[in-house]
Amino acid sequence: MNDYKHILLAVDFSKQVNTVAEKAKAIANKHQAKLSIVHVLDNIPMPDAYYGTVISLTENSGDPLLEAEKAKLMAIGEQFSVEVSNQWLLWGIPKQEIIYVAEQQQVDLIVVGSHGRHGIALLLGSTANSILHTAKCDVLAVRLKE
Repeated sequence: MNDYKHILLAVDFSKQVNTVAEKAKAIANKHQAKLSIVHVLDNIPMPDAYYGTVISLTENSGDPLLEAEKAKLMAIGEQFSVEVSNQWLLWGIPKQEIIYVAEQQQVDLIVVGSHGRHGIALLLGSTANSILHTAKCDVLAVRLKE
């Protein structure tokens, strides 16, 4: 196994987020690697903003939905000792934005949860599957129970 230097944890705020985060933190500790987290908003409207798809975690947007999402990300960051400068909240298509952050930040490993889809859901793909087949770095898909 490679010595990972920078691990990116992709979170979706599901009930199993801690399961995935604990795996990422354990690998980061084992390799003495930097741990970063990313969450991509694809379920709330994007207000007109001058900053593009990257959302500042330190400035108040005035949007209650957005502030709630920021608070969730920052709580996970605090729980797993991730510096605010290593947390990203973005708007967009999750698989594209996660890959973008991984490449920009020179990430060695992306850790993401996977729900083990079956049938038509498997054919349509998932975020974890898309990341696995697109990322230029290693990807760990943590199997989640339904």
